[in-house]
Amino acid sequence: MLSTIIPAFNEESRLPRYLSSIIAYLERRGDPCEIIVVNDGSQDGTGAAVQALTTTCSFLRLISLGRNMGKGFAIRTGMLAAKGDLRLFCDADGATPIGELHRLERAISNGADIAIGSRAIQQHDCRVEGTLHRKYLGILYNRLVSLLALRGLRDTQCGFKLFRGAAADTLFAAQTLAGFGFDVEILFLAQKWGYTIREVPVNWQDQPGGKLRLLRDSIRMLFDLVKLRRSWHAGAYRMSTETGGVAADPYRADGTGPSGPGDGQTAR
Repeated sequence: MLSTIIPAFNEESRLPRYLSSIIAYLERRGDPCEIIVVNDGSQDGTGAAVQALTTTCSFLRLISLGRNMGKGFAIRTGMLAAKGDLRLFCDADGATPIGELHRLERAISNGADIAIGSRAIQQHDCRVEGTLHRKYLGILYNRLVSLLALRGLRDTQCGFKLFRGAAADTLFAAQTLAGFGFDVEILFLAQKWGYTIREVPVNWQDQPGGKLRLLRDSIRMLFDLVKLRRSWHAGAYRMSTETGGVAADPYRADGTGPSGPGDGQTAR
């Protein structure tokens, strides 16, 4: 079974078309599946648009958060609510076509626990289209990631990643970062805990209307990198051998946590 998780914050203008393409793709495949859209406190018609599609799609589910909690929190919510043996998360803008899923599935079939879409690896049948300033800021950020946290990965931020269900349960239960830095945290823990990660080239096209503010959010992600290293060396992350997760939920019952909404990461 495949679970597809989509975080959505004020995506009324972009999500419905991409979501419809995902539904059509999965219906053609005919395999057991579910789609979970996590409405992250949207103030537009995102929730209503998704709810309307649930009337014609039996495997589409909407989870609504009472307020904007951040992309990382929304994806964590969806991943831990999912039931699939494989769990994909993809960005609501549709920058990576859902048809690219087969590339990630091939990597999982070949032994990977996690397959991540990459815009940094060139391949003859993949095109990456984006602005130059976004490209160069991305290169700089990933070099810093390589120095401070992760080795051997060239693109940690592409919003198209596939996990084996057991790996997702363990990693997302341990997640503490609610904003954009969650990608690096999840991959950092995956490397530390011995999961196999494969980076896979995918087609990707930058979409207008994005919530990411490159300079501001890049600075925030750098602070997250420092926080991540400190937390690891302080022993803040503990796997539970009984549950496959952590001994205690890093988010409190009120929906906040170590890097919850108090860190100002409200946009995506």
